[in-house]
Amino acid sequence: MKQVGLWLDKLEANGIVLEQGKEKKFHILSEIEFFNPKGGSRSKTKWGPQDVVQDSKYLEREKHQLKKYFDRIAKALENADQINIFGPAEAPEKLMAELEENYPKIGNRVLTVQKADSISQNRFKALVKQSFGIDDRFPEIV
Repeated sequence: MKQVGLWLDKLEANGIVLEQGKEKKFHILSEIEFFNPKGGSRSKTKWGPQDVVQDSKYLEREKHQLKKYFDRIAKALENADQINIFGPAEAPEKLMAELEENYPKIGNRVLTVQKADSISQNRFKALVKQSFGIDDRFPEIV
């Protein structure tokens, strides 16, 4: 059984694949540009024309970049049997919505979507194993 734990935000996605007692990590960069539009400016004359910031243009561009990012994540998850998603803010919920809408087979394999702030790699690995019910603190003696 292939189990995948995924932690993501708008910058990157980190995943751990657990399969037959082995671990494999993967990393996907979002390539989303962070737009910081400058506010409108005034002309030199009093009550002159002002430049208008086109927020909709920036938001539409970010939406397309987010879609490409989620497509790459879905491709990495397509062979997983069970998936747990972690992350801060809205990124995990947005990914889940994308999976349910455009990748229903993958979306059906998601067990949990949990909020989790930035964490270390070791803590993330422990969180993934714990979420799948794997406890490797006391390995079995064979």
